[in-house]
Amino acid sequence: MAIPTTKDELLQAIRTNYSKLVSELSDIPIDQTNLLTLPGHTRGTSMSINNLISYLIGWGELVLKWNKKSEDHKQVDFPETAFKWNELGKLAQKFYQDYADINFTTLCTKLDQTVLAIEELIAQKSNMQLYGVPWYEKWTLGRMIQLNTASPYQNAVGRIRKWKKEQKNEQYP
Repeated sequence: MAIPTTKDELLQAIRTNYSKLVSELSDIPIDQTNLLTLPGHTRGTSMSINNLISYLIGWGELVLKWNKKSEDHKQVDFPETAFKWNELGKLAQKFYQDYADINFTTLCTKLDQTVLAIEELIAQKSNMQLYGVPWYEKWTLGRMIQLNTASPYQNAVGRIRKWKKEQKNEQYP
């Protein structure tokens, strides 16, 4: 899918990629969602399906936080307070911890709510606000949203499909 350059394209990318993600999540057995069998977001680490969902929630919540702070004319700490861009693996670990005590079903509901809130945010913005002016350094708001929603959803779909294939091969060699 091409990189979105309009509000409509951004919403379509999010909806398309999120729909694929929801489909992939729908048939995962609950008892496998906490197993550390996926490659983690830091080299040499492992994560669970629940961790992956936590990661997606975490980035979605950051998008909403960045926008709220920006609208309130407050300083935004990118990517997150106490984290630098070269510490995204540590930030991923923080997201895993933030939602560690939440079960798969509740995580999926939380992710649904986060995606809806992001869609509402986009709906309130004009094409000019999303793509007409730099929002963070050289990046537009639309591009920052896409980099932290539609793209990670697409990546997660690939990770889950690969994981399912590996699980199938392990169960039925």
